[in-house]
Amino acid sequence: MINKLKPKSEFSSNVLILMTGTTIAQAIPIAISPILTRLYTPEDFGVFALYLSIMGILFPVVTGRYELAILLPKKDANALQIMYASAIITLAVFLLSIFGILFFHQNIVEMLNNKDISKWLYLVPFSVLLYGFFQIFNYWFNRNKLYKELAKNKVIQSIAVALVNIVGYYATHSVFGLIVGNIFGFFVVNIRFFYIFFANKNFTININKKQIQMLLRKYKKFPIYNMPNALIDQFRMNGINILIISYFSNALLGQFYMAFRMLQAPMGLVGTSLSQVFVQKIASSKKIDVYNIVYKFIIKSILLVAPVFFLLYFYVADIFVFIFGEKWDIAGKIASLLVPWVFVNFVSSPISNVFIVLHHQEKMLIFSILYALTPLLIIYLTHIDFLLTIQYISWSMTILLILFISLALYLSKKEINK
Repeated sequence: MINKLKPKSEFSSNVLILMTGTTIAQAIPIAISPILTRLYTPEDFGVFALYLSIMGILFPVVTGRYELAILLPKKDANALQIMYASAIITLAVFLLSIFGILFFHQNIVEMLNNKDISKWLYLVPFSVLLYGFFQIFNYWFNRNKLYKELAKNKVIQSIAVALVNIVGYYATHSVFGLIVGNIFGFFVVNIRFFYIFFANKNFTININKKQIQMLLRKYKKFPIYNMPNALIDQFRMNGINILIISYFSNALLGQFYMAFRMLQAPMGLVGTSLSQVFVQKIASSKKIDVYNIVYKFIIKSILLVAPVFFLLYFYVADIFVFIFGEKWDIAGKIASLLVPWVFVNFVSSPISNVFIVLHHQEKMLIFSILYALTPLLIIYLTHIDFLLTIQYISWSMTILLILFISLALYLSKKEINK
């Protein structure tokens, strides 16, 4: 009986392993959210969201996007050289960001028009450094199918963040607990990544400069096309946050952040795990097989989450008030408006890897520019009524993502006819 319940394929087994870890990891912040929303104010979450936005703008450049190439070489030795190169780039970006914050601190504060973020800017370079190494190790572990370790790390990170979120509030009664909790979570998992990587290595650490230069040239499309694409993607989401503060308030940004975060969190229970295993599967498959993999993935994803989103659309506003308290009623209304966008985004998120594997990053870049500019233009043109603006954004992004999925299917199907 037990054997019948076990996944029949390696893909399903790997998804289950990651999904188990992700479920536990996501359950922790969801479980403590009613506590955090009663400790911290919408204004606090607004400042935290702004901090994450500043970090997010730097995240795509921290490794030059070369960590994505760790999955691609047939030989582990080549993958290791890419890993070392990504680490060097990360350290360089870390040093540059320190100088940038020190010399342009006041300019950044004035540009953001938010004095509350001033003292927290000094922590941004350390967040960037930790994130860079986190991404590098994450792709190395994914390449080697160490999904159990990835799952454990998700849980450990989530516990670390939750503890600092709560303890940090009682220590300072400020947004300190939210910001430092995020940093501490990355710090803890990186320590564990380092330990496992060096304790269980079955390879020789040998940095070959000529080999690295050759590999960087071979995978140059990642910084040329994928990095701008990722920058544009971050600019979209973080630009939304910055414009909300500019045209509305910290409190409304906090409401928007909480709505989006709570909608994304349950989907992360499945979506992140599917995405990690999905990219490994298509990267190791023949190009002519990609279409079938993508098509089946889309159908399964829709069937899996459509009923959940249908219920959320009608009842999420009431759920927010009941769980988080009356002061988060606007977040509940925002969440209801965002449901169509988040639903299609769940299905489409892993699909971006198709463009990487099939070497169509330039097409993804063009789409990303359109996808980034759309919500920013909507906010700029319709910033009189906040909820109406969010509704326009949600439906516009939904339509664009449907077109994105269609393009991925079209390109992968062309590989069959080559």
